[in-house]
Amino acid sequence: MTMSAPFRTASVAALVALVWTAGEAGAAQCGNTAAGFEAWKSQFAAQARGKVSASAIAALMATSYSTATISADRGQRSFKLSLDQFLAKRGGPAIVARGRTLKQTHAAMFASIEQRYGVPPGPLLAIWGMETGFGADRGKHNVLSAIATLAYDCRRSAFFTEHLYAALTLVDRKILTAETRGAAHGEVGHTQFMPKAILNYGVGGSLDNVNTALTSTANFLKGHGWRAGAGYQPGEPNFVAIQGWNAATVYQQAIAIMGRQIDSGGGTSAKR
Repeated sequence: MTMSAPFRTASVAALVALVWTAGEAGAAQCGNTAAGFEAWKSQFAAQARGKVSASAIAALMATSYSTATISADRGQRSFKLSLDQFLAKRGGPAIVARGRTLKQTHAAMFASIEQRYGVPPGPLLAIWGMETGFGADRGKHNVLSAIATLAYDCRRSAFFTEHLYAALTLVDRKILTAETRGAAHGEVGHTQFMPKAILNYGVGGSLDNVNTALTSTANFLKGHGWRAGAGYQPGEPNFVAIQGWNAATVYQQAIAIMGRQIDSGGGTSAKR
């Protein structure tokens, strides 16, 4: 994955501009097949000119319709599993066991993160393990093509249009390129940040760097209400921050359970 330059937190004004331009881009005609993608790109590019650079527009025009992304978007069946089934399918016990080892290996890093953001190692390690198997699988999809495809696709066009404008802004900042690789929905790095999240919560350097990725993840959780010292199980104050990370209830519960088990150092079972 190519993310060569440091990224910066977006200013309030920049975020307002992104929302405004995303709404304006609604004039580009969405579609549900590859047939209209090239025409949509031209419409979107016309609306984006003057808001992002010519090089960002060129990167957009170089994208291709991603059938793999559409297939992944339509096939997220694991979120419909029961909690126990989800933990088993995602390898909960293995994530907990490996997470405890990494907690010791990177003890100084996690201590620094917790001191700054108030987030303990457990939930960060649970997210890292869940998202990429601790960095082993960060994705091989073209990020811009994935996001452009989903911005064009009628199912969630408005949501991904905002991410597309953010991605083009990141191209301008030389954080993303036309060749950047990531997951099927355009997520990048060890903990799979979407473009808007990079703008809002990225903390220096590349998300392919473990320290940067986990620090940025802690910053995301703090930005979503994390309070140092408070609990993060369902019904506790910090669970709302975990809810901000992923909308699927079963995912949120799994992160809370695995995080607690990593932090407590109990048995290796991921069962409650």
